[in-house]
Amino acid sequence: MSILDETYTLSNGVEIPKLGLGTWFIDDALAAEAVRSAISIGYRNIDTAQAYGNERGVGEGVRTSGVARDELFVSTKLAAEIKDHDAAIAAIDESLAKLDIGYIDLMLIHSPQPWDDFRGGDYAEGNLQAWRALEEAHQAGKIRAIGVSNFLEPDLENILQHGTVAPHANQVLAHAGNTPSELIDYCRSKDILVEAYSPIAHGEILGNEAVEAIAEKYTVSVPQLCIRYTLQLGTVSLPKTANPDHMRSNAEVGFEIADEDMQALRDLDERDYGDFSAFPVYSGK
Repeated sequence: MSILDETYTLSNGVEIPKLGLGTWFIDDALAAEAVRSAISIGYRNIDTAQAYGNERGVGEGVRTSGVARDELFVSTKLAAEIKDHDAAIAAIDESLAKLDIGYIDLMLIHSPQPWDDFRGGDYAEGNLQAWRALEEAHQAGKIRAIGVSNFLEPDLENILQHGTVAPHANQVLAHAGNTPSELIDYCRSKDILVEAYSPIAHGEILGNEAVEAIAEKYTVSVPQLCIRYTLQLGTVSLPKTANPDHMRSNAEVGFEIADEDMQALRDLDERDYGDFSAFPVYSGK
């Protein structure tokens, strides 16, 4: 069985494929073809966001893939700036219209703070307002599962204490060199599935000699090792690519990383994201 056939089960019983396709930085005009390629290779989990500006293209790729809608898992994210109930309702309906795939499998609040104040002020009430809109859409059957992204423990506690549905998932930056072990353990204790975005550290880890040495030991590429690492952490892995060859190799991760190598990768501190350090999720602010 390929990793593309393996799933986790969310706390509400919905199954989510363990390996997905990230679509950040894939232009809307190119997204449909990338999604069709991924689905033809065997991917069943596609991740987008309002902020990516490619929901229309992703939806087109899903509709024209030749694979039944109920065999696919499509996630999107509510824009980080939306911290108001009515605005969130409108934005959810806009995503449904742009994607045009009937329903959304998983929708997340993209960040606990707007991007221009990432890890800044107190948006607890705004997050609850956005969360209530997601809960209502979930209750109405528009969304099968709801969750968050980039949420830390206090952000999650706010939802857990004041919401009526616990988040089903938390999508966070996680890769060899930046493993938020305490957050992952906390989420597991609350039955919140963690999804790992940028599992290859946005490509900047490719030249790391320690990682290269471990990859050589298993006769795999550095991206394959990094994807396998996030899977063995128990997370959904969401490598981003529009290249079908990379999609194929990213799914060839049917090996097992030994405990001591998992520990070495977990202990690694590698947070140089090159040109992408300007983005809030990589700079931490």
